[in-house]
Amino acid sequence: MRRLLSPVPIAVIVGVIALLALLAYGVGTKGHDASIEQALASGERPKAPPVTLPKLGGSGHASLADLRGHVVALNYWASWCDPCRAESPLLERWHRSLSRQGGTVLGIDVLDVTSDAEAFVRRQGLTYPMLRDGDGKTQRAFGVVAYPETLVIDRAGRIAAVQRGPVDDAFMRREVVPLLAEGRG
Repeated sequence: MRRLLSPVPIAVIVGVIALLALLAYGVGTKGHDASIEQALASGERPKAPPVTLPKLGGSGHASLADLRGHVVALNYWASWCDPCRAESPLLERWHRSLSRQGGTVLGIDVLDVTSDAEAFVRRQGLTYPMLRDGDGKTQRAFGVVAYPETLVIDRAGRIAAVQRGPVDDAFMRREVVPLLAEGRG
């Protein structure tokens, strides 16, 4: 028993676990459905899949359809995701700006512990609407494989842009701001 607890076997076990995790990630991302990106690359805006989920930290449900007529930055995140933590102040700033112009950020917490997600929202001071996708069902419809990922939905409910990874100000200016003028007469 003493031999099993020595540093060498422990290091080997940790190494094997890390390799298995990397393999699982590789298999998961290889299976990524690129149809949204392909449609966007050809100039199309595919219709956003329907999303109805429970509200995080509240009662009832909300849907993406409830936001028809608004430009939506749909952000998939998790409380345990370091890039999500780093990105959240930027999303909050953009939400405050967008909400005055007919847009919003909509957060979807995925595969997370509810209390951890609620604590994350409180700590980060986030005020944009949040939904909870406990089993990750909706992320598959959008091809989400890692966090954070953001899809920009136009006023007609079509996907206009995708960012696989954290967004920055340049992405928001380039992909979201022009949509605010569309559909306004």
